[in-house]
Amino acid sequence: MPYNVDAIFQIAGIGIIVAMMHTVLKQMGKEDYAHWVTLIGFIVVLFMVVVLVEDLFQTIKNVFLFHS
Repeated sequence: MPYNVDAIFQIAGIGIIVAMMHTVLKQMGKEDYAHWVTLIGFIVVLFMVVVLVEDLFQTIKNVFLFHS
């Protein structure tokens, strides 16, 4: 069963980019924008995780529920 490592790297990449943008915006004095960037990054990653969990549940359903 192959694992989808690309999703892990995408989530890590989004986290790194969001952290860098948050730091830059905070140092510029734009703390409100920094918080919005963090929130939007969190929501994007949350949707990615929801899709992955949905695929996991579909796979589990296909494995354990046999259709005659």
